[in-house]
Amino acid sequence: MTQHSDWFAPGTRCAVLTAEPIGRPLDYLAPDEGCFLGAFVEVPLGPRKALGVVWGAGDGQFDSAKLRRITRVLEAEPMREELRHFLLRMADYTMTPLPQILRLATRAPGLADPPGMRKVYRLGATLPTRMTDPRERVIAVLRDHGGAGFQLGELAALAGVTTQVVKGLAKAGAVIESDVPRDAPFVRLDPSRPGKHLSPAQDAAATTLRDKAGAFGTVLLKGVTGSGKTEVYLEAVAECLRQGRQALVMLPEIALSAEFLSRVQARFGALPGEWHSGVTQTERRRLWKACGTGEAQMVVGARSSLFLPFRDLGLIVVDEEHDTSYKQEEGVLYNARDMAVLRGSLCGAQVVLASATPSLETWANADSGKYDRVDLAARFGAAELPAMGAIDMRDEQIQSNQWIGSTLMREITARIARGEQSMLFLNRRGYAPVTICRACGHQIGCDHCDARMVEHRFQNRLVCHQCGEEKPILQTCPSCKVEGKLAPVGPGVERLAEEVAQRFPDARLAVLSSDLFASARALKAAIATIADGEADIIIGTQIVAKGHNFPKLTLVGVVDADLGLQGSDLRAAERTFQLLRQVAGRAGRAETKGIALLQSYQPEHPVLRAILAGDEEEFWRAEAAQRKSQAVPPYGRMAGIILSGPDLKPLFDIGETLARQSRPLQQIGAMIFGPAPAPIARVRGRHRVRMLIKAEKAAPLQKALAVWVAQVKLPSNVRLAIDIDPQSFF
Repeated sequence: MTQHSDWFAPGTRCAVLTAEPIGRPLDYLAPDEGCFLGAFVEVPLGPRKALGVVWGAGDGQFDSAKLRRITRVLEAEPMREELRHFLLRMADYTMTPLPQILRLATRAPGLADPPGMRKVYRLGATLPTRMTDPRERVIAVLRDHGGAGFQLGELAALAGVTTQVVKGLAKAGAVIESDVPRDAPFVRLDPSRPGKHLSPAQDAAATTLRDKAGAFGTVLLKGVTGSGKTEVYLEAVAECLRQGRQALVMLPEIALSAEFLSRVQARFGALPGEWHSGVTQTERRRLWKACGTGEAQMVVGARSSLFLPFRDLGLIVVDEEHDTSYKQEEGVLYNARDMAVLRGSLCGAQVVLASATPSLETWANADSGKYDRVDLAARFGAAELPAMGAIDMRDEQIQSNQWIGSTLMREITARIARGEQSMLFLNRRGYAPVTICRACGHQIGCDHCDARMVEHRFQNRLVCHQCGEEKPILQTCPSCKVEGKLAPVGPGVERLAEEVAQRFPDARLAVLSSDLFASARALKAAIATIADGEADIIIGTQIVAKGHNFPKLTLVGVVDADLGLQGSDLRAAERTFQLLRQVAGRAGRAETKGIALLQSYQPEHPVLRAILAGDEEEFWRAEAAQRKSQAVPPYGRMAGIILSGPDLKPLFDIGETLARQSRPLQQIGAMIFGPAPAPIARVRGRHRVRMLIKAEKAAPLQKALAVWVAQVKLPSNVRLAIDIDPQSFF
């Protein structure tokens, strides 16, 4: 265990922060063996035991004679000052109680459990007196592997014998049975292995990243789809590893990790650690501890991997940095992209934000010179960017129950004849977004939310996409009790798949939607099958836009390009632009040039015109000018206030009280909007009322908000959540 100077002698007072909702560290007495600052400990809390971190010296306000003693110090590397500082800064910025933030950094099961052991078998010093062919095979395997230890079943399988043969050799002393820690060490990554051949543009970009390694700085790596951004930032990873530091690569989607892990293994000769919801609990604990010791050199993970206890983090890559999945919308409300920059600044790590279509916040920071910028303007090798075109649906021949126009039909037919793949994109899960009664007009809604239930015909269920509530597809209207009049309205990917199956009966069809796969493994397998050419037509939601490479895909058809332009979200244009550009980029990533066609009833819309023109910088400049004129992010500050509770009236009463007592916000020049019902006014049985605060860029918003909300005392059944820099307004 590492020695530390911030030592608490046995019986001295120290403060311990737990993840329990207490709000502050509590004083305890150091255990008989003493403890150190940052140590992970187990402490008594009421009748229970809780995991905590030694946070500092005790405050001395409680009688030391009545203090309880820390139960034990855990077998884990201490939390370093850098991570403690990061959690404190994040708590202040997001206005979240510190224990909730600590919970993000201790999400590994069994941290308080003693190290597990497993039996392994190695070659002994003597040979058995009686030798048989099975025994010779076991000894040969052990000799060939240079003294490596194997588990019983693993060794028996390699030698092609039963486990009894191995046990017999152990009794004879020819094989040594020993106990070793259950968590196997991570195989070392080798940064000296040669990477893929880089184009001159890629090599220049990689050189820039390597030159900036070893110190904090943020770089926007902007490259068109297929330009090789991954290979470029893997060179930054290699430089980080050569310097003996650790690297973190965050991905927005688990399904992306399979192909990426293969590329890492090919580059460095071993697999990195993985951290996401698809990883087993055992592997999570193993990686968490290995990050603390420095054994895990590289981690590939979801947004929560940012809270791992790295020993010496030198590089953070946020791939597809614009992706909305980096924003946590429940519990602790934070944006992992922004928090990555914060953590990088505290641990001296280089931060690389990679995207073909960066968020306006990142684009603006690069435009102002706050971030460096590296561009890859062309695809790698022979691949060319796809041609772009709009299909004016006002001129198409199409029936009322169809969504694929005649132009797109002809293009798909031509691709099938040439043995190429087509993709149809529609960002709506399920069969139909609304089910309406043609007798009385009633729309089937969720019993617990103010949201319509979505028909999922493949699963024969109605599903609420807000709370997950499910019910069987109904035959009788629950309002007027008339049978046979319920009808689906509008298309989802399942309904689109039904149309494709009818109009292309001989085509092989694949549907990619997150709700159709029981596990991340099943989704990865489906993507691999498509990449191997086992589908003629692919239908998908936004999951298909996230970094997949389908070599035979030459046509992308966006079924409803107008969908994302609806509503009043200030980021609607930006997100539509990003999504459609990303989807279009799936086409023609091999040697055959691709085409992307956008079906629209308003092809003259500025966003669609910008996509078709291919002038991305002009789009960002126009979008930036509009945001700047309105003083909204990234040129102003916003905070969302969400009041929720079982009854609506108390929420409005509290909101109106806050609106009247607005002096703390007025003092910083902030504006208050609301209270008003949230667009989805009830979720999981709780009513929701929103307020929006808008302030200038330099305003001390968090301090003013803290004073403002402290003026009201909330009933026990009412929750008030503050969302700094809100990304959605539902």
